[in-house]
Amino acid sequence: MEKPLVALVGRPNVGKSTLFNRIIGERVAIIEDVAGTTRDRLYYDTDWSGRAFTVVDTGGLELEPGSDLAQRVRQQAEVAIAEADVILFMVDVRQGITAGDVEVANLLRRTEKPVIVVANKADTVTQELHASEFYELGLNPVIPISALHGMGTGDLLDAVVERLPNVPPRETEEETEAGVRVAIIGRPNVGKSSLFNAIIGRERALVTDLPGTTRDVVDTRLEIEGKRLTLLDTAGMRRRGRIEPGIERYSVLRAARAIERADVVVLVMDATEGVTAQDTHIAGFARDEAKGLLLVANKWDLVPQTSQQREQWTLQARDDFNFIPYAPLIFVSARQRWNIDSVVSEIFKISEERHKRIPTAALNDLIEEAVHAHSPGAMRGRPLKIFYATQAGVNPPTFVFFVNDASLLQLSYRRYLENRLRQAFGFEGTAIRMVFRTRETRRAVVQA
Repeated sequence: MEKPLVALVGRPNVGKSTLFNRIIGERVAIIEDVAGTTRDRLYYDTDWSGRAFTVVDTGGLELEPGSDLAQRVRQQAEVAIAEADVILFMVDVRQGITAGDVEVANLLRRTEKPVIVVANKADTVTQELHASEFYELGLNPVIPISALHGMGTGDLLDAVVERLPNVPPRETEEETEAGVRVAIIGRPNVGKSSLFNAIIGRERALVTDLPGTTRDVVDTRLEIEGKRLTLLDTAGMRRRGRIEPGIERYSVLRAARAIERADVVVLVMDATEGVTAQDTHIAGFARDEAKGLLLVANKWDLVPQTSQQREQWTLQARDDFNFIPYAPLIFVSARQRWNIDSVVSEIFKISEERHKRIPTAALNDLIEEAVHAHSPGAMRGRPLKIFYATQAGVNPPTFVFFVNDASLLQLSYRRYLENRLRQAFGFEGTAIRMVFRTRETRRAVVQA
């Protein structure tokens, strides 16, 4: 399901980023240290009282020297209002009501979306009492907090959860009819819209030579040889720091949310430029979201066609994408409609891999062989023992391992088990999830 979106808006330096970090807390974990997969996202998924939601920090919309305060703040608020389900309007108790606050409040009063005024920096009882003056903005409730020290944030999150919309389960009839959901992702001007049009066979999306043309996610449903496919053509992701304030910056969030909705992500790259750091960043995001992933080198017709060119490009790409060795790589020319059928065919293959189920007996036979071949070793004087494993779900393939103490698992051993799973059962083109749960009462598959 697509999670409700909670947006933090307000003037610069009122504490949006501090509250953002306070909300996501320890729930954000980087499980692998992989070069090129920086986590400078605009948003994170989190939960409170059993309700999951996405929180977005608009703190990156900083004022430029000489820019108009009211115009900048207004633009920021308008963008957040367009997407958010609940809006947290942050103000600074110490500064009191400012002209910028009034500008934002005038916008928010005209929206039908829930708004909570967050009176930040209320670090003392006196400052907490001063928070009541913000009721003059005509919005309520007003909740005083100290994002830095965590005071009042529990009450704030309770209020957020009360106002979240009910999200229907994803597996509705309409969602099922969508077939394979495919997000076409990449940097601006690499040919995403051209590939989109080549797949559907007609000019559905605007294609120009100007980067950043596509702003919105466009869903297009197709049926190809009896198989259903839904394409999500998304706005290009720019390198952080080069994103224009306002709508274009927010389009990065929308593209990231399209990845969340997708089953398979098609990462389009410019073959004339090679793999860039931003390409690996996007791939890392899709990997972290456990999506299927297809690498597409577009504009291959513009690359010198020598006998060694493809081999060199492939070797370099495999090195740059060493954290996703399972992702297929295809060379295409979207404008020339060359090799497009291979892209569609690979998408369906990846989808099939994502729905593959492994019998429990075969899975545990493999795990037993793997542990015999390579013991997990010990941490803190205790050996890790794997009792048994089962496949808990598909799309993505999800495996649950019951062990004596999940904290004893080392990252290198997790990678080893994943490699053995892939060698035995495939799963080409898709990430897999591996969950390790502590259970003391079962006899181990192997006493490692």
